[in-house]
Amino acid sequence: MPLYTHTLGEGSDVVLAHGWGMHSGVWEEVVEGLLDHHRITVLDLPGHGYSRGPEAGRTLNDWATAVLAATPAPAAWIGWSLGGLVAQQALLMAPERVSRLVLVNSTPCFVQRPDWPHGVALSVLHRFAEELHQDYRAVLKRFIALEVHGSEHASAQLKQLKAMLFQHGEPDVAALEEGLAMLETTDLRAEWSRIQCPTLLLMGQRDQLVPAGAGEAMLHRLPDARLHIFPRAGHAPFFSHLPEFVAQLRAFLDA
Repeated sequence: MPLYTHTLGEGSDVVLAHGWGMHSGVWEEVVEGLLDHHRITVLDLPGHGYSRGPEAGRTLNDWATAVLAATPAPAAWIGWSLGGLVAQQALLMAPERVSRLVLVNSTPCFVQRPDWPHGVALSVLHRFAEELHQDYRAVLKRFIALEVHGSEHASAQLKQLKAMLFQHGEPDVAALEEGLAMLETTDLRAEWSRIQCPTLLLMGQRDQLVPAGAGEAMLHRLPDARLHIFPRAGHAPFFSHLPEFVAQLRAFLDA
C-alpha cells in the first residue's frame, strides 16, 4: 500500500514532508500560500497519519524510497525536521528527482557529536524512546511542547499543535521508534558535497531541538545555499511566522 498523499494546485511540483510524530495537516496554511504558483503534494510519512498500511521498512533509506515512489518528479522538496532528513536522503539517492531543497529546522545530523555541537543531546532522544511504550501520547505532547518552547506566542502554537496532533489518526508506535532511531544515528554530513541543487535553510532563532547555529555551519558546506533565521521562532516557524515563512518559500521557489 503506497503512502498517503494529497495533491492540489497547478504549476511546478512541490513536495512537503512533515516532522516526527505529526502528519501532512501541519502544512495546511503553507499550502494555501503556495497554491497560486505551484502544484503541491503533501504526504504522511510511513506509520504516521493516514500512512498506516504495510510497513515501508525500518531505515531512512527505506522511508526515502517509499516517499520517492509516492511523489512526482522533478519537484522542489520541503522537509521539516525528520521530514528534512528524509528529503536529504531522497536527494542523495535520486538527485534528478529533486530540483530544489528546503530544509526547515532540519540538518544532516540531529544529535550532538564531538565535532558537531549543533544538535540535541543524545539523552533527550533516549528518554523519548524509553517512554514511548509507557505513554506515547504523553511523549508526543511533550515533544511538541519542546518544538514551540521559546517561540513567540508559544502557548497559542502549542494549543494549535495539540489540536492537530491526532487529526489523521494515531501514529504507529513502531514507526515513532524508527523515526527516533533515524534522528539518533543518521549523519549525512559526509554526503553533503553531493548536494548540488539550490538549497534554502530555514531556522528558528530559539529552536530547542535544532540550534540556529547549525544553519551557518551547513551554509558553508553547500555550493548553492541561502540561510534565513526567523527571530524569536522555535522549531515550527511556519506556525509562529507564517507570512514571513511563505514569503521566503515563494522567493526561493519562484527564483
